Amino acid sequence: MSPRVVGFGAGGHCRVLLDILLLDRDPADLVLLDPDPKVHGQNLYGVPILGGDDCLQAVKDLGANHFFIGAGSTGSVALRRHLFQFGQAAGLQPLEVVHPSALLSSRSERGPGLTAMARVVVNAGASLGANVVLNTAVIVEHDCRISDHAFLAPGALVMGGVSIGQGAFLGAGCVIRQGLRIGEGALVAAGAVVVRDVLAGDQVGGIPAHPLSR
Repeated sequence: MSPRVVGFGAGGHCRVLLDILLLDRDPADLVLLDPDPKVHGQNLYGVPILGGDDCLQAVKDLGANHFFIGAGSTGSVALRRHLFQFGQAAGLQPLEVVHPSALLSSRSERGPGLTAMARVVVNAGASLGANVVLNTAVIVEHDCRISDHAFLAPGALVMGGVSIGQGAFLGAGCVIRQGLRIGEGALVAAGAVVVRDVLAGDQVGGIPAHPLSR
């Protein structure tokens, strides 16, 4: 069977996504591309890693029409943003990857390419932009606004009415108090408790959160 979905990146984040996708898909429906030549020709959970991004046209010729981003983030979402735009420019549609245990309110909204992993909760009135990642056990409370390319690491808790700017990164286990604004490109460190707005590009951490650098 020709692959219908191509994944960009074959690292640890991709393993978790494949674990979700292979619950109801045959590995033959999937193919991976990765820039590391050492993994070319190998497979991940039965899904072949054909080559680098230069192989995309060949993969499209095999029938691929959707993509997902197997690259994670360690604070910067620049690579994920680039790959999302790369896939769209190639005429592919972003694939939504949602674990069966994720609870996404029917009264919430979500953009294309959402990733929602195990035990994620998104409550009523929340709005998620394109290419948003909600990692394991993330909670997004009511009426939150999460902009494009934002990445929420495992266990992040976002209380009601919070606004998160484009490309922001929220570290594992952080807590964002209700009604706050997290600016575009901001970084909230793991375990931080944020009790006031975070400006665009700022990095904060600690309890309560304080600026780490600008």
